[in-house]
Amino acid sequence: QVQVVESGGGLVQPGGSLRLSCAASGLPLDAYTIEWFRQAPGKKREGVSCISSVDDYTYYADSVKGRFTLSRDNAKRTVYLQMNSLESEDTAVYYCATRDGPDCSDSGEDYPYWGQGTRVAVAS
Repeated sequence: QVQVVESGGGLVQPGGSLRLSCAASGLPLDAYTIEWFRQAPGKKREGVSCISSVDDYTYYADSVKGRFTLSRDNAKRTVYLQMNSLESEDTAVYYCATRDGPDCSDSGEDYPYWGQGTRVAVAS
């Protein structure tokens, strides 16, 4: 049984940092692509960052490029999203999703496994 669990969300001031974790069990994480999505109130879900199963290629949305860093620790079956210089626009529920194979996709429908989400609020 595949389980995906996010953690690390919270309330942070603008300019602050958070590290989100995505722990996956029941699958060989090193063969799976992981993507973080987020959904802000009243907005569509968007892809934020993705790490491929091939060479750990990483992709970042323009809105987070230079501020967010995605990494994986296959031994711990965990992917980390380090978020720095947070802005109010980053406020959202962040979801971790995973799929078999090397391709990142901004379509959530391409990911069969999802976590429950972790809430990030950036406010002074």
